[in-house]
Amino acid sequence: MPVDSAEQYIEVHEKWQEELHVLREMMLSTELEETIKWGAPVYTLAGKNVAGLGAFKNHCAIWFFNGALLTKHTDLLHNAQEGKTKALRQIRFTKGDEIKPEILLKYVSEAIANEKLGKVIKQEKQKLIVPPELKTALENDKELNNEFQKLTEGKQREYAVYISEAKREATKQSRLQKIIPMIKRGEGLNDKYKNC
Repeated sequence: MPVDSAEQYIEVHEKWQEELHVLREMMLSTELEETIKWGAPVYTLAGKNVAGLGAFKNHCAIWFFNGALLTKHTDLLHNAQEGKTKALRQIRFTKGDEIKPEILLKYVSEAIANEKLGKVIKQEKQKLIVPPELKTALENDKELNNEFQKLTEGKQREYAVYISEAKREATKQSRLQKIIPMIKRGEGLNDKYKNC
């Protein structure tokens, strides 16, 4: 269910309502502007993403979009996907953890200062490697190939990675069958999350 506001996001995540309320109030005490992106509260400075809130099965978190650049305050930071995530860092909370805004605000303030200085982690442009299963499908279906070529390079890469990350051949084939209609409709793999 798409959410339109931070209040609605908190309401939907009943398990984490208390923690999310504390985190949101802390974020609202800063100069950051609250918005909804990818279906969750995101806090921006001059339109640039600085931090966000997230609720998951086993924890809730405050995200820092360029958290890898934080140097003064790092003790609580976690890389959500080691080896995959370059810039994003999060501070996680489980049920019963005490949330101390006075400590967290030091992280947020450093993230804001970095944003004001224009510090960002540049993403290296990856070469598009189309896996053999997708390559064969594109060669055998002219319409599919035409629509795939119309997609942005980022969307093409999402599809290529989605297929190549599968370990079993059966999984690769089932993923391929899932994405063919999406490609033909001109959709990106993750469009439904980006438009929330």
